[in-house]
Amino acid sequence: MIKTTTRLPGKRLRGLLGAAILACGALAASGASWAAYNIWTNEYTFPQQDLQSAIATQFPRKLRYMEMFDVNLSNPRLTLDQAANRLTTVVDARIDNKLLMSKPVVGTLSLSSALKYDAASRAVRLDSPAVEKVDIAGVPALYAAQINAIGNAAAEQILKDYPIYTFKPEQLEMNGKHFEPGTITVLNDGIKVEIKPL
Repeated sequence: MIKTTTRLPGKRLRGLLGAAILACGALAASGASWAAYNIWTNEYTFPQQDLQSAIATQFPRKLRYMEMFDVNLSNPRLTLDQAANRLTTVVDARIDNKLLMSKPVVGTLSLSSALKYDAASRAVRLDSPAVEKVDIAGVPALYAAQINAIGNAAAEQILKDYPIYTFKPEQLEMNGKHFEPGTITVLNDGIKVEIKPL
């Protein structure tokens, strides 16, 4: 079997590499603090640790539900659900109702969110948040529905449309061409955002 290899002239190869380096500088180093741009796949990637830091700014939070329940949420832990393409935030919850409960109940709420791109603000935002699991001990069955409703209300108030990253204009421009984010994919260690030309 005869193998053939096509070699690029050295000057041309250096030119292509130089263009790639310049493109990386234009799209990534220009303003991204923790977004990494891959020139070969046209994707930005965001590591889990930095996503965690972005969501952590929303906590701790105090909410009041139906003028009856005082809700304290704290200590968010982010996990990535690659199969469902969603982010899950597990938070510690303390729920009190001095009229109906002899003492506050404590446990955790698991809140999941999809992701979307908002062109008007150039932001990747959390979308369609929902409570996935309520794990609170000592809650009478009579209040189970209310506790679940509290979880959904918390997801809506705290996570819905929250921007986890905002692109700078220069991150979406290269060589006079304009780009915009497309498909957003949850990975096992972060997320990736496709960048496509307008």
